[in-house]
Amino acid sequence: MSKFISSVGRTLQNVFKNRSFSSRCFSTVEKEEKWETRIFSGVQPTGAIHIGNYFGAIEKWVALQDEGNRTIYSIVDLHSITLPQDPMELRANILLMTATLIACGIDPKKSIIFQQSKVHQHTELFWVLSSLSTMARLSHLPQYKEKSADLKDVPLGLFIYPVLQAADILLYRSTHVPVGEDQEQHMQIAQTLARQFNNRFGVTFPIPQTIMASDERNRVRSLREPQRKMSKSHADAKSRIQLTDTPEVIVEKVKKAVTDHTSTVTYEPEKRPAVSNLVLLHSLASGRTCEEICSEASGIDTGRYKQEVSDALIARLKPIREEIERLQHSPDFLQETLERGAERASFYAELTWRDVIDKVGLDIKHLPQLAKEMLRDSNKTPS
Repeated sequence: MSKFISSVGRTLQNVFKNRSFSSRCFSTVEKEEKWETRIFSGVQPTGAIHIGNYFGAIEKWVALQDEGNRTIYSIVDLHSITLPQDPMELRANILLMTATLIACGIDPKKSIIFQQSKVHQHTELFWVLSSLSTMARLSHLPQYKEKSADLKDVPLGLFIYPVLQAADILLYRSTHVPVGEDQEQHMQIAQTLARQFNNRFGVTFPIPQTIMASDERNRVRSLREPQRKMSKSHADAKSRIQLTDTPEVIVEKVKKAVTDHTSTVTYEPEKRPAVSNLVLLHSLASGRTCEEICSEASGIDTGRYKQEVSDALIARLKPIREEIERLQHSPDFLQETLERGAERASFYAELTWRDVIDKVGLDIKHLPQLAKEMLRDSNKTPS
């Protein structure tokens, strides 16, 4: 009997290797597919968005949406719990992030905006992809090293979240992902896993390509430590300007921004990163070039120039801040927006997931006919 079963097993392997079974066969060669352009990106609900996020990412998201692309933007709440979070704050931050995206120009009628945890296929695809991932590859990622450096006990979620990030991207068969420089290696994980899955089980995913800002808007620096990028996680709140900051707070933060011992206003990022960061923020807020700004500021010192930077930022951020405040008074609208977005996202997610479980072998309803016959024969008593 055991020999017979082994024979059936070998035959089944041959059946699945046979290319006549189309999408249900194993393939070791990637074939060319024409994929619909689909753009995905996500943001963690871990507090208010700062101007580095806005100028470096969200403005690009809005532009991609308004160009007529199919855009999917997720509030990735599962990623935010890899480190301890207060449940009440997390709930509030999910709604704050929804309000912020809409206030910045993400239109729920043009883009899908949804809460990651409400689409269960994210974690299901994550588990499948984790079986293709290796601990060695994940342990070398710089963000893991940075975030775990001061932790005595490193949460498993912090170690494996790049695989969940890959699942987020691949679940929607995303062709393009706008990312910052610090996420480039995580994108490589997603690309590698897409290739591995395609080669083992047949072409299922496009290889997602990065959309990376090539200009300075992706390099907004900390107001307190200009050698570092502006960050939500920095201990000093004066290091960043948030979209929800009032004019008085913006003035105070810019006034406290570090400069250097030279009083003139110039744009020299390598030699004068602190002053150059202020010029860059002025440029991004006003729409004028750094050269134009420096020329106009030739007669004033950096102390007086800070007020011009503050004025430009206040003018640019005022309508966004006011819209965020207005939307926060309409939590029912925000919740409905996320629910509708989750329904739309689930449509694409379910199509991908059905394809994945079919190819991996988890969907026994779609067993090829010849394989069914072989299994039926295996239940007969051999002569």
